Amino acid sequence: MRYLTGLVVACNLAGCVPTPTPPSFETPPVDSCGANKLQSLVGQPDLVLQTLRFAAPTRIIRPGMAVTMDYAPGRLNIEINSENRIRAVHCG
Repeated sequence: MRYLTGLVVACNLAGCVPTPTPPSFETPPVDSCGANKLQSLVGQPDLVLQTLRFAAPTRIIRPGMAVTMDYAPGRLNIEINSENRIRAVHCG
């Protein structure tokens, strides 16, 4: 009987322990860096970038360049191809 009482008490105490909630990850806005407004740059020579100022932190990625794999939703990435033309503009 003493063991049964101990088991009942232990089960009741276990019910008082809050269950951990999983962390919530917010989905960043689709265009959090303003890349959609800059799609007209695709195909342009990379020289046009010298005349522009960007509101978001910007990373210009050239062929063979080492880049980090971290994802920063507010960062503007501009990819340049081997012909020195803008290949892609995207967030991350």
